[in-house]
Amino acid sequence: MDKQRMEFKPFVSPEIIIPEFTFRAIITGIVLGLIFGAVTVYLGLKVGMTISPQIPIAVISLSLFGLFYKLGLTSRKATILENNTVQTVGAAGESVAAGVIFTLPALIFLGFPLDILRIFLIALAGGLLGVCFLIPLRSYLIEREHGILPYPESIACAEVLKSGEKGGLQAINVFVGATIGFVYKILMGVLKFWKEIPSWHPKWYRGATITGELSPELLGVGYIIGPRTASIMVAGGFISWLVFIPFIKLFGGSLQGILYPGTKLISEMTPHEIWNSYIRYIGAGAVTAGGVIRIFKAFPTIINSFKASMIDLRTTMKNGKEKIETKLRTKIDLPITSVIVGLVGVSIIIWSVLSFNIHVGKYGSNFVSTLLIIIFGFFFAVVSARLVGEIGVSSNPTSGMTIATLMATCLIFLAVGWRGGAYAAVALGIGAVVCISASNAGNVCQSLKTGYLLGATPRKQEYGYIIGILTSVLIVGFTVLAVNKWYTRTEPFEAPDFQITEDMKFEKQIEYNGKKYNVLNLIGHEKLPDGKYLVGIDDNKIHYYQSSGIGSEKLPAPQARLMSIVINGLLNQRLPWELVLLGIFITIAVELMGIRGLPFAVGVYLPLSTTAPIFIGGLIRLYIDKYVYKGKKEESESGPGMLFSSGLIAGGALAGLGIAAIAGFDLEDTFAIGPKILGSLVENKYFALFIFAVLCGILIKIARTRK
Repeated sequence: MDKQRMEFKPFVSPEIIIPEFTFRAIITGIVLGLIFGAVTVYLGLKVGMTISPQIPIAVISLSLFGLFYKLGLTSRKATILENNTVQTVGAAGESVAAGVIFTLPALIFLGFPLDILRIFLIALAGGLLGVCFLIPLRSYLIEREHGILPYPESIACAEVLKSGEKGGLQAINVFVGATIGFVYKILMGVLKFWKEIPSWHPKWYRGATITGELSPELLGVGYIIGPRTASIMVAGGFISWLVFIPFIKLFGGSLQGILYPGTKLISEMTPHEIWNSYIRYIGAGAVTAGGVIRIFKAFPTIINSFKASMIDLRTTMKNGKEKIETKLRTKIDLPITSVIVGLVGVSIIIWSVLSFNIHVGKYGSNFVSTLLIIIFGFFFAVVSARLVGEIGVSSNPTSGMTIATLMATCLIFLAVGWRGGAYAAVALGIGAVVCISASNAGNVCQSLKTGYLLGATPRKQEYGYIIGILTSVLIVGFTVLAVNKWYTRTEPFEAPDFQITEDMKFEKQIEYNGKKYNVLNLIGHEKLPDGKYLVGIDDNKIHYYQSSGIGSEKLPAPQARLMSIVINGLLNQRLPWELVLLGIFITIAVELMGIRGLPFAVGVYLPLSTTAPIFIGGLIRLYIDKYVYKGKKEESESGPGMLFSSGLIAGGALAGLGIAAIAGFDLEDTFAIGPKILGSLVENKYFALFIFAVLCGILIKIARTRK
């Protein structure tokens, strides 16, 4: 590995100075970051998952600058480092949006209003915190771990940019892959010519599920990360879907009562409902254990990284200025003084939000909460960055880290007697900042790795990412509020036996259909569903039920819903610790067998439909390395299979964003022409598998060329 690091040469030599941090690159990155941030908000609230925009932004940047040059709108072509700046700035929008939508909408489920100022400040604090934590660790995670942490999506993005710079056969492999991935995804996800997620539920094995999302981007990720990591991940999925769920179905199916945290009888639950109600807690415990083990293994090197940073700080204070002129351009980060100032500033923002917006006047407890955010934020920022190095941003279980943070925070609150009231919002605020910080730490690390492979200047990338955060936080907040208002529905509701009691407080008074009503927000009532009710001023009776857009059928917000369950469960002392501990100890057992626990834990937490196609991509890579390269070496980062897989990721991700936009305008039925042409064939899972097999065959054929 040391030899591999010594022989590494970036695409652009450190001695060469070319345009990089230019005005047009920054503006283009800002615009694309705003677009991708808004789309991510909708997609995450809709399905609980997000798509990494790094590669799509790189492809769009190449296309836009190339088109502008051909049209004569620019005097020169964009350099590869300018395109890298675009993807760095633009990627911030998605990471901020992902952290926000996984957490802050839970305020609705906890009975608190969404507030634009609160969203803005929490998103800003979390985003800057993630960048500040990563700067002192960049040298270790990006340079010293080169060849150990694969950073699959970083490699893919770098190859896309290099192919666009070189042209020729390399560009053909990438853009053919992108075209095939895009067309495949549109035919499947928009036009509905075949099933996207075929599933099998064997009758002879009750509760078991075999499933897979037949997406080109997941196939590409599996090929890039290789068979080892892909196999460990799918093993975790097998444990969840072929062991745990059938086990729960077998022994819980005879229960006559509802087993918390489920909301109905196990005998009436589908495998997916069991996974959502029980397995996610096991997965959260598994991810927590994997993160703790990983952080302990990396702790000595983390300490060394901070020691080196502190030496730089002492040198700066002694000499009066930082002598960076003797350093190579590709090794210059933001000075450690800026990091310290940033951390102090973020801490002040967090304490102010807690003291003046969430938990007003409780200055001492809010100081403790701020310390918890800094501690958990650093821990999971490092875990997130390493995890992205192994499996990429798209599969990074940020929500699992957030659940672990919420568990620890709520337990601390319980230990000191902080229960009920605003403490639920305080706990969520802590989890939100940590989630956004972890999301940004993983994303910025991925962008910095891409820059390292290309020969970019780290300090300029770090400036660019901060600009992306500052410009995306507003659009994310306004989009969350807009879609919530868009899908909010007010319907007639009768509750003749319901009585208003003295402990029930009205939020405000509004006018609806020409009459005035008091707004009553009920959470956790025994007979009425959670939500807001319009109570008549004269008769003091409920007349309407107002369901928020977030949490509705259109925008179920599954991740935020889970966060609210964890907070309520812990503060009400009803968290299923048995499930959490089961996940913790199974990860410890896996580590004792010499298997990396974190990828396995990710597999336990993610749906099997996500890890199965990644595993197939890993198998194809195994075949290519063993039978095409004869086991003498692995395919290089610029090999045909890697480039084509990069294109599949880019094309599939671009199409996924288009699908989200179509869903946002409720045009799914308009574009779904597949059933009209092919009839019932579109629902045939074997037909879907045949199409996916063709895609796998194309990947194998291109990877076999070795050119």
